Amino acid sequence: MPNGQALVDRLSRAWDNDDAVFALDQRLPAPARQQILDIVQPTIMATLGGDETVSGRLVDAGDAVVVATSGTTGTQKAAVLTMAALEASARATSARLKVSLKDQWLACLPPSHVGGLSVITRSLIMGTSLVAVPSFTKEAYEDAATNGATLVSLVATALQRVDASLYRTIVLGGARAPKDLPDNCITTYGMTETGSGIVYNGTALPGVEIEIRDSIVYVRAPMLLRAYRDDTYPLDNDGWFRTGDRGALSSDGVLTVEGREGDLIISGGENIWPESVEETLLTHESVAEVCVAGVPDPEWGMAVHAWVVVQDSTSITLEELRDHVKLVMPAHCAPRNVHVVSTIPRTSLGKPQRALLVRSVSTS
Repeated sequence: MPNGQALVDRLSRAWDNDDAVFALDQRLPAPARQQILDIVQPTIMATLGGDETVSGRLVDAGDAVVVATSGTTGTQKAAVLTMAALEASARATSARLKVSLKDQWLACLPPSHVGGLSVITRSLIMGTSLVAVPSFTKEAYEDAATNGATLVSLVATALQRVDASLYRTIVLGGARAPKDLPDNCITTYGMTETGSGIVYNGTALPGVEIEIRDSIVYVRAPMLLRAYRDDTYPLDNDGWFRTGDRGALSSDGVLTVEGREGDLIISGGENIWPESVEETLLTHESVAEVCVAGVPDPEWGMAVHAWVVVQDSTSITLEELRDHVKLVMPAHCAPRNVHVVSTIPRTSLGKPQRALLVRSVSTS
């Protein structure tokens, strides 16, 4: 079921039945699709052809959506958000954006991501007009604007390809925003666990509390997740969530996020964990060693680079490695550049020194 009116209608019917909804990423190859389904454990599979009952596990009363997330360790999880959390998010974001019933949202981001799904859920909750399209294209973006759309959520890569002036407000998430933004663009900070953006242009939404502890951003807010699907509970006893992001708060409460404390690559708004890509590349017969890291890129924010030590007397090409990764992982995880090297620099504990490799490319 691609993003569109049928998906919106099916989500609405699910809520009428007090069901929760998980939007499965249609771009996933079969192994990755099955991996996340094993975590989510749905009881109903809804497609354009109808519903199928499957063996799964029920949600708790009040749960409204389940959204896949990589978490802060690279281990795939699924965050459970209640209807109360979605309502808190919808009201806070709509108030900050001054949304009225005269506005119309364009939903063009994947609903498998919280940024795409939240456009749909807030429209249903607030009664705002909505047009949903299967995927972002320049043509769909322009057509929606011509037919009355005034609000849209985009990632930085998409923003670079369109006329921003066609919309009253553009909400920008995902990768780090470009330096020079149109006046109608609002940068957001948030994650799956926060039910989409909770900080707009550096300022927290109403009801959102932020603290910095040992350089790490902590959040407490009514739109936080209830738990993960495996029943682990990531909030402390006082309701604070450790984001895993490094940041700072100014004296007047403006948040600056410096980046993940780990090595997460955000490319075109997609989260990519280098260890997972490395594991896949190591299954290629010509790869002896590999290190993957993100390198700053003007179009994608970060681009996936792979440093490869090849097996004796073999050769390898970029397209060969890209095709190999895409057999088991989403296409955005495939490296955009490959560097054949003699050794991978490592610490005394055997960990690859990604920063050294990235610097060698950035300064060359």
